[in-house]
Amino acid sequence: MPFFDSSPPADTAPIYFVTRETWTDIAAELPAPAAHFAKSSKFEPTPGACLILPDADGRIASVLFGLEAQSAHHRDPFLPGKLVAALPAGVYRFANAPHDTSLAVLAWALAAYRFDRYKKKKQNQPRLVPPGDIDVARIKTLAAGVTLGRDLINTPANDLGPDALEVAAVTLAAQFGAEAAITLGDDLLKENFPLIHAVGRAAEKPPRLVDFSWGPEDAPKVTLVGKGVCFDTGGLDIKPSSGMILMKKDMGGAATALALAHFIMDRGLPIRLRVLLPIVENAISASAMRPSDIYPSRKGLSVEIGNTDAEGRLILADALTLADEDAPELLFDFATLTGAARAALGPDLPPFYTEDETLAVEIAKFGHAANDPVWRLPLWAPYDKLIDSKTADVSNSGTSGFAGSITAALFLKRFVEKTKSWTHFDIYAWTPSAKPGRPEGGEIQVARLLFDLLESRYGARAS
Repeated sequence: MPFFDSSPPADTAPIYFVTRETWTDIAAELPAPAAHFAKSSKFEPTPGACLILPDADGRIASVLFGLEAQSAHHRDPFLPGKLVAALPAGVYRFANAPHDTSLAVLAWALAAYRFDRYKKKKQNQPRLVPPGDIDVARIKTLAAGVTLGRDLINTPANDLGPDALEVAAVTLAAQFGAEAAITLGDDLLKENFPLIHAVGRAAEKPPRLVDFSWGPEDAPKVTLVGKGVCFDTGGLDIKPSSGMILMKKDMGGAATALALAHFIMDRGLPIRLRVLLPIVENAISASAMRPSDIYPSRKGLSVEIGNTDAEGRLILADALTLADEDAPELLFDFATLTGAARAALGPDLPPFYTEDETLAVEIAKFGHAANDPVWRLPLWAPYDKLIDSKTADVSNSGTSGFAGSITAALFLKRFVEKTKSWTHFDIYAWTPSAKPGRPEGGEIQVARLLFDLLESRYGARAS
């Protein structure tokens, strides 16, 4: 963890956050040599600008870092995360408050993430003395959960196949005293999960469903379902190489569910948590499902395979049906489901779908407050006809190229009926180019906002 938790050393360097409005006053308070150095360096307090000020012996005396003006149209509360890459190793503290101190400290922790499992050389990084007026333990929980999820997404499929993802889920469950049940291979047919089996049966490592619960049985039920496709070739409707290069991240929904579960269990939220992870590899072999095949589902609906590359919704359908049988108060599913969502909203803004108007407002509110952005798209009922099938109850893809994220959500909606409130998140789970607090690579989206929402709705740590 990139925090200095002991008594700070005497040479801890202060970081001054400056804007165009505050720069004159802050410059006047600096020692004369530092102020002269900033002037001769032509420092301008533009957002993200960083200047290290030396003392008389050439050591780091302090740091200037530019922020957006209070009147700016948009202010990025994660912008201080840029300091982790800009500063040399050492110990630092905030000399004054950024726009949002808690999010700035969280951004520092998230920016310090490195996926260096396969690297010989490790980097020394700057460490921060956290301000005393924030909940550092909570920030550490969030950083640890995001790190867990990012590591899973970033790990290539040769080291994170279905068996390894199962181990990660079971290990997390055991860490907090929960016992996981595993339904594996042909047992999926015996236990009535035919769609999970159909998608994963062509792979070397068999498909499986991980199911664990935690918390008091009489507490409000909150269930998380995460798509766990460890690699997606597209099946017989094979992807081109350009479309396959990032498919190690197709288990990003499962990683998101595990990150959120970590937050919930580590902070002891008073809920009955259930986590369901359908885990497969969408591979090609003689037993691969084919376009135009028809399979039953756990729900009893028959599904025509219009496209073998629309496999995620199939495994989610069986898992959502199981979740719905328990009639939870809240049911969230997470899936790297459609390219249509990325075309509409880009990589940083996942769409979500729900028919609960109150919950939709809460999700948007907490997303904004947590700097974990989302955007609601409609479960537009007239588009249901786009996934009609002439030979089965529903097609997994339909024949239209329109509204792909919406029709995927409408497909999933058919498998939920008893749950009080269901929300589907069509996430990307990847940062294509580094941003403050978000290194390039695997990313956990929507989990932090949902943790804030659940903590607000049900209270903090159980007594």
